[in-house]
Amino acid sequence: MSADWSGMGWDAWSDLGTVRARLAAGASPDADADYGRTALQVAAEEGSTGVVAELAARSADVDAEVDGRTALWSAVFAGRADNARVLAEAGANPWRPMMNGWPPGRLALAGPTPDLFPRPDGEPGLTDEESAFVTRARGLIAALDDITDDGYSVTCVAGIDAAEAVRRLGATPAADEEIEDIYEDPFDDMDEILKVLGVTDVPGGCVVAQPWGYGAAMPGVQKALSAGTRCYGLYANPKSGTQGSAAADGVIVEWDTHPGGGYTDESKSTEEILRAYLLQDHAEAELCSRAGLLPADSRSITGTPDLWVKLPDGDHWS
Repeated sequence: MSADWSGMGWDAWSDLGTVRARLAAGASPDADADYGRTALQVAAEEGSTGVVAELAARSADVDAEVDGRTALWSAVFAGRADNARVLAEAGANPWRPMMNGWPPGRLALAGPTPDLFPRPDGEPGLTDEESAFVTRARGLIAALDDITDDGYSVTCVAGIDAAEAVRRLGATPAADEEIEDIYEDPFDDMDEILKVLGVTDVPGGCVVAQPWGYGAAMPGVQKALSAGTRCYGLYANPKSGTQGSAAADGVIVEWDTHPGGGYTDESKSTEEILRAYLLQDHAEAELCSRAGLLPADSRSITGTPDLWVKLPDGDHWS
């Protein structure tokens, strides 16, 4: 049996026998088990309560921080209230300051188990602004929860309406027959099909989308849309997963990001950490949140838009 954590599959972190055998061979619960995360942190996010209890009991410091967070914080962020309770019982401190004002106990207040830890006197709860942010995030998740397909692209634009988006793109109305032909065969003439976009007004701005390809997230499209404002987009690539991007005032400022990926660190702002927590696994909701959009449903992204338009000939990628 290996004296480290190499070769541990995701299911092994729920196998108490396997973990005990590794520990008996000399593996440490505080050792690197996955790209910097300790075994205790990995188990806190992915493992069973029995494994977490075993590792916590053998840890030299159950509140050791890696990348600014403890195993307890990781359990809360991952939605593992069961493991968070085990760690607290093992001595982990829910109110230890970390992650730019989000100790584990305060982070839990924004999640599905706000009563996970008793809040001591003097520990701040959520501000009114943060509580409103939580409400908006939950509303976005509910509104966009029926998006299950891939292969589409979307750009969420702050502060302009659909008519202004069409003007900035230099687009013209697409014929109904052309839309019908695309739905019948979305791979017939990709050069032409990628130029056809849907544009929809939503509270806070507008959404530009394409159900059948990456056209709505092309750099040239985002640069044009973001003049004097900002926009956030993605292509739900069926081969490699969600590819995010952003533009501000005509410049691409983010590329090949992973909206909804749930990653954050202590360098992020208080709001960014909260958004990452609330909107992990909800990429479209994260885009809308960052752009300040509040769509009532998913129609603007994967349904029938307010307008079908066609981009002019030219290079829309650079």
